[in-house]
Amino acid sequence: LGRILDPLGRPLDGLSNPNTTHSRPVESRSPPIMARAYVQRPLHTGNTIVDTLLPVGRGQRQLIIGDAGTGKTAIALDAVINQKPADVRCIYVLIGQRRSAVQEVITQLRKTGAIANTTVIVAEASALPGLQYLAPYTGCAIAEAWMNDGHDTLIVYDDLGQHALAYRELSLLFR
Repeated sequence: LGRILDPLGRPLDGLSNPNTTHSRPVESRSPPIMARAYVQRPLHTGNTIVDTLLPVGRGQRQLIIGDAGTGKTAIALDAVINQKPADVRCIYVLIGQRRSAVQEVITQLRKTGAIANTTVIVAEASALPGLQYLAPYTGCAIAEAWMNDGHDTLIVYDDLGQHALAYRELSLLFR
């Protein structure tokens, strides 16, 4: 928690390597639908309109779609910032973003103190396609480890469109 890493777990925040007690595969099978628990508790995003009109439950997947500049990142960032008092561990995965956009997100997390309960995984636009491809899997592996330890987690993937482009590029390279 409180760290900024690349998809391989290397620190990007100038600190030493993260202390880890175990490892897990980056790709693992999802549990079958029947084995999943029902959504019973709310996850408050901090946005009154979203929480009222489209309540999100813990354990639920939610997709934020819209054109560029419509505030998708702002809504996701508000949701992460609002989890600090709720004791929800957050992972913010930045895929294919410009360095300035990455800095804006990290600055906002630090300014609000939300970085303390957040791990940021960064694969900038200048990163190799393989790293951009791995970024969401790395975030998910960390969240699954926390979930297996009994913690509630929130993962934000920003931007899966860039992940799709990296996946396509790798697919074309490997035929």
